[in-house]
Amino acid sequence: MEERRSLAGRIGHFDAIVLTSALWFLTKFVRFAFPPLFERLASVYDVSAAVLGTAFSGLLLVYAAMQFPSGLLADRFSSVTVIGAGASLAAAGALALAVDSPLVILVGAMLTIGAGTGPVKTVGIRVLSRTYPERTGRALGVFDTIGTFGGAAAPATVVLFANLPGLVGASWRTTFLVAGVVGVVVTVAFVDRVPQRLPDGETDETDGETAVPIREYGALFREWRFSVFVLVTTLFSFAYNATLAFLPLYFTRVVGLGSTTASLLFSVLFAVSIVQLLTGEISDRTGTLPLVALTVGLATVGLGSILLLSDVAGPLVLGGAVVCLGIGAHGYRPVRGAYLMSVIPTSVAGGSLGAVRTIQMVAGAASPALVGVLSETAGLRPAFGILTAALLVATGLSLFLWLFDSS
Repeated sequence: MEERRSLAGRIGHFDAIVLTSALWFLTKFVRFAFPPLFERLASVYDVSAAVLGTAFSGLLLVYAAMQFPSGLLADRFSSVTVIGAGASLAAAGALALAVDSPLVILVGAMLTIGAGTGPVKTVGIRVLSRTYPERTGRALGVFDTIGTFGGAAAPATVVLFANLPGLVGASWRTTFLVAGVVGVVVTVAFVDRVPQRLPDGETDETDGETAVPIREYGALFREWRFSVFVLVTTLFSFAYNATLAFLPLYFTRVVGLGSTTASLLFSVLFAVSIVQLLTGEISDRTGTLPLVALTVGLATVGLGSILLLSDVAGPLVLGGAVVCLGIGAHGYRPVRGAYLMSVIPTSVAGGSLGAVRTIQMVAGAASPALVGVLSETAGLRPAFGILTAALLVATGLSLFLWLFDSS
């Protein structure tokens, strides 16, 4: 009997990572369910793609704007409460789309989903790093991998519900009904179970009288190692987001591949996301900075190879370059989070991580627009040259941090 209880306890220890990752899955799922629906939504609401694109940009901007406030609230009150409140808000936004409603409800629901999902990644990293302090890399690897699956599952689910006439009452709204109901169930389980998994002696709450002053968050940026790493992650986000936006177009316009081949090569970029489990695990054993330098370096080699081999390589070789880019880019994510949580003091972990994520997300949001402008003036090849240069600088800075840390 005692052995059975011990086994149950060991299994139960992982409910924090399962539930937190499930919320991140739902966050990515509900966010990426909108783009595949743009054509259908344009017909249903009789609006242009520009209107829907603006509404979706609003969702992303609200999501980005919530990073620092949610982290700050987590530092002052409770990480579990902040995530639970946000996830509940997102579920309400999804459920609002489950019934017929006017355009204003659609836009309001999208903004609500953006605000509600905002805390999940930033505060979720804080929760997992405190719950699994000796295995933070592994935990964040699982967290990011499951989130990636959420983004990949959304388009397929939209197609499933919208094109199954045998499923009574099924429509595009069914996607949001399911997401909302599942979101409520997972949120309740998260709020109930996760507080029990926090380390002994920690309540995940702070007294309002001992709250950390706002200026303490700025003080962290005056430490040069931290600021250099923020620059690394900002350069990475700048390069990677624009690459995601324009890689298929680069393959068709610059390389001359067919749209089907370009799409297949693009899908390879996501197929290797499982590497996050491996890099997170390795970082727990070897340290984070070596893995940061290695993964950013691999991403640089991959993107640089695509740029240099555009005129001479076939799809197979370019596919190998995409694999290299994907392994580096996806492998970098959990290591980045593990490094930040290892250097940020616990008292300011949520707000500081939120500030870093806000900076990198602004850079990531601006880069597709810049590349779009450059593609019309100078061409896609020079634009991708700038993205490769940004990754090359990030690699050099990562190596510098690693060497300085080893000296």
